[in-house]
This record gives sequence, structure tokens and C-alpha cells, in this order.
Amino acid sequence: MIRAVIAALVLALSLPLAAQQNMPPAPYAYRQLDDPAQEAKAQELMETLRCLKCQSQSIADSDAPMAGDMRHQVRLRIAAGEEPEAIRAWLMQRYGDYVSYKPEVSATTWPLFAVPLLLALVAGALLLRRFRRRA
Repeated sequence: MIRAVIAALVLALSLPLAAQQNMPPAPYAYRQLDDPAQEAKAQELMETLRCLKCQSQSIADSDAPMAGDMRHQVRLRIAAGEEPEAIRAWLMQRYGDYVSYKPEVSATTWPLFAVPLLLALVAGALLLRRFRRRA
């Protein structure tokens, strides 16, 4: 009896996952825009956005369903006349700073820019001090 309940529970919990994989891709996930200038803008933007599932590929290169959905959103918004930087800001607001390959200095990311500079200054000071002692 317990095995049947556990099997039913596992089946019930796994059905939503199986359904997600069988959904068709978004219309503009694999179809380019009709206007070559708009498609070029979209492609340029998509190459600077990180796939959140793959993490090492841009959404332009990834075959992950989530990357397809993001490509669809980028192309729709470009076709609607939005500027690429506004789309990037929307995606960063929605998914976080990690989605962009072009990081911006903000209240949460400034340590990423400051720590390497501080480490270089400390290393330079230590080397200078060591060379002065030898001379």
C-alpha cells in the first residue's frame, strides 16, 4: 500500500516536468525577424546575454528552452521598437545582473570591480617594499 502511494506521488510530481519539455518553442525562438536591421540589433543583443541554464553560452548560441524563450522576448521587443539597452535592463531586472555579459557597476556589483584593484595595489605595495629592503 505504501509503495503504491509513493509511486503515485512520484508520478504526480514528475508530470509537470515532463509536460514542460514537450511544449513547443516560442515563435521567435528559432525564427528571425523579417527586417534585417532589426534582426541584426536583436542578434547583437542576444550575443551579450547569458543563458541562465547553460551559463557558459549566450542565448544566441544555446539550444536550451529558456534561451529560446529569451530570444523570443528579445526579438518581440526589438520588433516593437524598444531599444536594446532597455531590453537588457528589463532582462537584468527580471533575472539579475548575471544574465548580462556586460556587467554594470551598481550597489551589488561594485565589489567585483573594487576587489581586484585593491589586490593589485596591495601586491604592488608588497613588491615595492620587498625591493626597497633588498636595495
